[in-house]
Amino acid sequence: MTSQVTLDGYIDTTPETDTGTTVRFDLIHSPDHLDPTDPDAPEQLYACTTDHPAAAELVLHQAKLGDLLRLTGTITEPDTPGTPPRLRVRTVDILDVAPLTTVSGTVLERYGSYIVVFDADRNEVPVFTTAGSWVGEASTPERIGHLIRAFENTNHP
Repeated sequence: MTSQVTLDGYIDTTPETDTGTTVRFDLIHSPDHLDPTDPDAPEQLYACTTDHPAAAELVLHQAKLGDLLRLTGTITEPDTPGTPPRLRVRTVDILDVAPLTTVSGTVLERYGSYIVVFDADRNEVPVFTTAGSWVGEASTPERIGHLIRAFENTNHP
């Protein structure tokens, strides 16, 4: 089954090409609104490809990891269970750019619409929204998801 879509998501892998005309990358799409019946709804990973010249050029030479993109294209469900759906991309727009990924030995990483700050000298992990709002501090990296879910459950859009 295929369907035409427009969706927003964060570029999750470095775009690659082996032919120069077809570009491959992964995109993470977060649900737009929390579903009160399923607040733990997972983000969806899409395996994206494009051979449209303008889209391929933008993804290869302008977009970088963590950038927020708006894609239009056709989704094809995977043939193998457990693999991501494929998105054949027709157009790409960059909606927002990712922040710096390293600052003085500290690593910033994007999780959907959140930024987490990893520091090798600390177990605690500060978490912010991409808009700069304080979410809280996870006691360990394993607790990041719990902190984000608690934040989303108390801060409805």
